[in-house]
Amino acid sequence: MFYEAATKQEIATIFDKRLAKQSLTSKEVNQFKTHTLIQLGEWYAEKGWAMQLHIGPQRNNNTKMFDQIGADAGFDSLGGDKLVAEPLNKFLDALEQQNKLPKTILYTLNARDNEVLAATAGNFQNAEIPGKVQFGTAWWFNDHIDGMEYQMKTLANFGLIRHFIGMLTDSRSFLSFSRHEYFRRILCNVIGTWVEEGKVPNDINLLKQYVADICYNNAKKYFNL
Repeated sequence: MFYEAATKQEIATIFDKRLAKQSLTSKEVNQFKTHTLIQLGEWYAEKGWAMQLHIGPQRNNNTKMFDQIGADAGFDSLGGDKLVAEPLNKFLDALEQQNKLPKTILYTLNARDNEVLAATAGNFQNAEIPGKVQFGTAWWFNDHIDGMEYQMKTLANFGLIRHFIGMLTDSRSFLSFSRHEYFRRILCNVIGTWVEEGKVPNDINLLKQYVADICYNNAKKYFNL
């Protein structure tokens, strides 16, 4: 994650500099990226859209295979060894200060940052939209039983799992639908274990509603479907 504030004049200068095919400094690159994300966030808020931030991948690690078959061909892995909490909170706060923070979902590829994202989501909630800023479901290298359980338990410890919008897919392929069934089974097992341990009420009607909301109703409301 990155955050580097800049004035409109600085952004214009950076843009002109690049158009002139001049090299940019790392700071200038991050300033322009930050400005772009903030502008997009403002537009999302105006349209009532949700912004999804997928944090932590390290791309194209195998140079030999990159040269042979190109980018994003299966040689990506966990990143997340850079700062997350400070730049992420500054970015969300910059939008919040203008009352232009859209509904936002935070995903991490590195489970090390689960607690950071769950706590960050709690900084920007409001009474108008339940779960406005979401700690998103386990993603990519984390969307397996251990990763999903860890994410659910972290969310329950730091926030309200009641407002969770559940599983995602980044594919329109019907073969991706199976991950939603996998998610539902893991969710029910986690909740069932909590019941057996006396951590939640053994109220079948209440629990059925929780599962239905997390797996369907919450997402339908959140995305205005």
